[in-house]
Amino acid sequence: MGTSDRRYLLTGLLFSMLWASASVAGKFGLKGAEPLVFFTLRFLLAGALLLAYVSLVEKSRLPAGREWVQLTIFGTLNTTLYLGLFIVALQHVTPGITTLAIALNPLFISIMSALLMKRRVKGIEWLSIALGVAGVIIAAYPLLRDSQATTTGMLLLAASMVAYSYGAVYYAGVDWQLSRTTINAWQVFLGGILIAPFAGLLHKVPSRFDLTFWLSLAWLIVPVSIGAVQLWLRLLKTDAVRASLWLYLCPVFGFLYAAVLLHEPLTLFTLAGTALVLLALYLGQQKQQQ
Repeated sequence: MGTSDRRYLLTGLLFSMLWASASVAGKFGLKGAEPLVFFTLRFLLAGALLLAYVSLVEKSRLPAGREWVQLTIFGTLNTTLYLGLFIVALQHVTPGITTLAIALNPLFISIMSALLMKRRVKGIEWLSIALGVAGVIIAAYPLLRDSQATTTGMLLLAASMVAYSYGAVYYAGVDWQLSRTTINAWQVFLGGILIAPFAGLLHKVPSRFDLTFWLSLAWLIVPVSIGAVQLWLRLLKTDAVRASLWLYLCPVFGFLYAAVLLHEPLTLFTLAGTALVLLALYLGQQKQQQ
């Protein structure tokens, strides 16, 4: 395995670990604020920090012309619609169902990549996707047995997955002239601005800004919104379909975090599902070596 392969694997693994931590961190933060209020603050603060960095440290230029449109489209898909719809869906769908949502993204990304970018998806990729989905279903089986979901919740969840997957393909298809950090900064900040009106309109319960809230928010801003998204954009530029395979590990890490921090049960189903997910990732990497 070459240096570039090891770097890619480390990037993917770190992305999965950080991205998966968002759900547990969010559970702590939502004890003090409504979902849309909490996540609006997250996006605006994360975007502001990133914009300060690209302006003062990277000395990056402002977007120009069509770049504003591209950033707004990407921010709408990747932040406003995906996380906005996902957050609202959580009020109607239990955790067992939402765990499976991330696993569906690779299939959406593959289909959209093939249709929009005229890219042929190879058989080994379909096999890895099938194994990955099977692994996540097995790992989530104990949760699914007692899960309940409304039609509205499932439709919102499906819509959020479509938005996220389309955002991934859209990003990979744009010939960006801005740095990844600049792109991430503006798409997060613009996404926060676009979701803010809905947070205000639907706000009903007063927020409680205690220490747990701020620690949760800080984790979601720095390691997740800044760190994980930077890693995700790097993976996407390599190959959108190949990058999507790393999403399979997110539910697995999510189970581990929940077991340690929230004392949720870790079962043999989780271990069996993890084995299938790792096999799917291994097969997915073979595509690049053919």
